[in-house]
Amino acid sequence: MPKKNSKKRGGGRATDGASVVLPRPRLDDDESIADNWSTQSVVSDDTSWPGSDPVTGDEAEETSEQENFEDKFLECLDGTLQKSTSSRVTALQNIQRALQKKYIADFLWDRKETVTDNVLRCLKKGKGNEQACAAACLSLVALQLGPEAEGLFSSSQAYLTTLLADNATSVAARGACAVSLSTMCFICCDDYEMIRTVAKSLENVFSRGYGKGENSPTVSPEQSWLMSQALGAWCLLLTIMAAYDVHTHIENHLGPLQDLLRSSDVDLRMTAGEAVALLYEMARESDEDFEDEENEVALCELLKQLATDSVKHRAKKDRRQQRSCFRDVQRFVVDAESPSETVKVGKENVLELCTWSQKKQYDALCAVLMTGMSAHLKANPLLREIFDLGAPGLDEYSHTKALTKAQRTFINAAAFKKRTKARAKHRDKRTVNVTGY
Repeated sequence: MPKKNSKKRGGGRATDGASVVLPRPRLDDDESIADNWSTQSVVSDDTSWPGSDPVTGDEAEETSEQENFEDKFLECLDGTLQKSTSSRVTALQNIQRALQKKYIADFLWDRKETVTDNVLRCLKKGKGNEQACAAACLSLVALQLGPEAEGLFSSSQAYLTTLLADNATSVAARGACAVSLSTMCFICCDDYEMIRTVAKSLENVFSRGYGKGENSPTVSPEQSWLMSQALGAWCLLLTIMAAYDVHTHIENHLGPLQDLLRSSDVDLRMTAGEAVALLYEMARESDEDFEDEENEVALCELLKQLATDSVKHRAKKDRRQQRSCFRDVQRFVVDAESPSETVKVGKENVLELCTWSQKKQYDALCAVLMTGMSAHLKANPLLREIFDLGAPGLDEYSHTKALTKAQRTFINAAAFKKRTKARAKHRDKRTVNVTGY
């Protein structure tokens, strides 16, 4: 296998908590989500949410739109206390869409305890879709409030972990719990031991697919989807873990992940492929010539097959998505060629995703925010800090339009590496105090 070039290069899906099978990020299907929210007893059917789209007009009109938005949000918040299960689910779904479409941290902060209590009540007393919607709302509240949501994570972590491990809980709820745990850990948890605990809980879910071959009768489509959700959530946490833990994960998972690459579920195959690329990237950060001698030959052959798959019994769309995904994975594992993806943020800002770590972080947040990702990248200071876009309203990246693609990639990779090292250093210090490492 060709070794990595001497020049070091940078290397960095969407989820609706109420659905059993969730779409992958940034597909055309995501755009079909209606902007107007259907309701039952909480909000009248012919009313859409104001303030979810850019508002034109004078300042008075903007104030009115905001007030209407807030009134309807409070109305839905009250709806989470209704006796009817369907009404509670509808209220949670509307809260979820509101938090996706609009950044309202100041408004939410004043009602943080009420929102937290109502959503947690639905999570603990509800079943199925109600629990899935409540878990999705927790992720969104964390993204709105940022590090200030640490108390929310502390109060919900134990129950989310219990639901994730409970086979009697619906698959939709368990998948939403996996996403919620990883998102809140990533956003607002400074306790490194807790991050390791959550990562272990996620490992316990997707590692059940190890040792299972293609079309295995012991793995149902629902279980494959759950494994995919847990593996994607685990990858998000892997991007912020300390180097010594990363090396342990490389040893424990790089070989067994090949079993998931042979899964009959296309989403699980692609998620496993991206996890392999992420592990290789993190291994090469400390050793540019890293090779997995025991498994690499078989892995490269498997990646080649998946990148050129033409099996007719698989859907044409699935084959196209799989080939695109595994071409990128194969190029990185074999030739150390990093992925490159450009995301426009408004008219001026440009976000370059040039490492697998960046890509997994972006995809994970897209899975939570769905079609609201663009709005949050413009207004949410937390997301703008994560992707080094500067404060809201600043066009920090506009000057890079005159640069070449290679120059932009280098600038973004350097900035991302600097942020990652700073976060890892902070967590390492906490670990020293807690574990004595």
